[in-house]
Amino acid sequence: MNLNFNKKSVFVQIVCLLFILLFVYAAVSKLLDFENFTVQLAQSPLLSAHASWVSIFVPAAELFTVLLLLIPRHRIKGLYCCLNLMIMFTVYIFIVLHYSSFVPCSCGGVLAKMSWNAHLLFNILFVVLAILAIAWKNCHRKSKAFAEYVYEMKWIGGSFCFSVLTVLLLFLSSEKIMHNDNPFIRRYPIHPAEFIYDVDLKFNSYYFSGSTGSTIYLGNFTSPSRILAINENNKKEKIFNITFDPKDIPFRAVTIAVRDSTFYLSDGSVPAVFSGRIKDWKITNEFKGVPYFTKVVPLDSKSIVFRSNNAKNSANVLGIFDAESNTKIQYKRNLLQGQIDGIFDTDGSLLYSSEQKKIIYLYLYRNEFIVADRNGDLSYRGHTIDTIKHVKIKVASIKNDMERMISSPSYPVNAKAAVCSNLLFVNSKIKGRFENSRLWEQSYIIDVYDIKKNIYLLSFPVYHTGKEKLSGFLVTPTNLYALIGNRISVYKLNEAIKKEMQPK
Repeated sequence: MNLNFNKKSVFVQIVCLLFILLFVYAAVSKLLDFENFTVQLAQSPLLSAHASWVSIFVPAAELFTVLLLLIPRHRIKGLYCCLNLMIMFTVYIFIVLHYSSFVPCSCGGVLAKMSWNAHLLFNILFVVLAILAIAWKNCHRKSKAFAEYVYEMKWIGGSFCFSVLTVLLLFLSSEKIMHNDNPFIRRYPIHPAEFIYDVDLKFNSYYFSGSTGSTIYLGNFTSPSRILAINENNKKEKIFNITFDPKDIPFRAVTIAVRDSTFYLSDGSVPAVFSGRIKDWKITNEFKGVPYFTKVVPLDSKSIVFRSNNAKNSANVLGIFDAESNTKIQYKRNLLQGQIDGIFDTDGSLLYSSEQKKIIYLYLYRNEFIVADRNGDLSYRGHTIDTIKHVKIKVASIKNDMERMISSPSYPVNAKAAVCSNLLFVNSKIKGRFENSRLWEQSYIIDVYDIKKNIYLLSFPVYHTGKEKLSGFLVTPTNLYALIGNRISVYKLNEAIKKEMQPK
């Protein structure tokens, strides 16, 4: 550059050099690690939905700005580009710190080790430098007309308005897309759920029955009448035995569920549902007249929601059993919608949120879930963020069309699920865009949805060692419990998740 010994002119030359160094380093760093840069943008609470094109635009804009600064006759244009970019970066960080749903990890490159507040101060400093450089660009001239200063101030003001509005529009549009029309991009906030300890159960035959207060309960498939209780606070374990004389009931697949102060013993092959109080673990009540079922979830001490094969061609159907109603059984045949056979293609998880009084049914092989009120009336049909709209299975008939089975490899989408208040937690089996393969090899991914707002919120990993499978998980207002093999991994729910939970 041709340095002029006028102090203001020298200042402008130095500012241009600083911007050239900054943008060259930043752009080259992004391009050398382009995949990681794109992943970082995908995790941004402002730019997630626009990560594909923003990851190309930003380094391209930085290098274009450098080119303008290197050409003397275009240097003023380059300084305006510097101003626009730095204002955009500054507004971006301000929104991240004050208005976004979470604060992501710091970006890479020259500012990798700075905190977000340090980023903000750094950017403000360069905004000021750009404004001064623009104002003093033609300072070598003996005089400068007042109209020229006004003209420059208008352009500087226009740059501010343009840059701020651009980032605001990107933020608002990205939030709308991510929450409602997600293009299969997961958001991983910093430690929304943090591992705190695990418990060795010795056996892998346990399953989650439920929780009350600070205690979680686990049933055991090999010892159906035995319940293991674990206190969340002190980790103490206690075993309870259910008092019950089944007489000649041909039980084959007993499961225990705990809701509030009541426990429920059920077996759909009998069919039978019994209940009692957890204070003494004695059976005191029978739900007489329940139909055969393949899944059941208690709603309260007098009613249950169930899934049976009572529909046409033995297809799955949801129903409500109310012991105090004149018509005890009501089938809700419009809820489950088949795509192939109505059996395998409608398989899934049946859940109930007592806080929201909502029934949730999550399909196993496609990106859909159903939310209904406690009477079984449809509230809405929601979708998980993956793109599997149609089940990828083939069904074959055997034994003269008396039995059916899946004849090709199945592709589960939503493997496991749990609900706590208004939040639906889903163990997804489908890898999203811009995601690290190593993360999927080392963990199970949990996606979180708000069933009250019908939006996707965030995702987080539950790590595992070895080849043990996730057999189920339970969520309380404070913790997430994951059954992996014969161990329970306990994760503490942090503010990113807790603030999304709503009371009754």
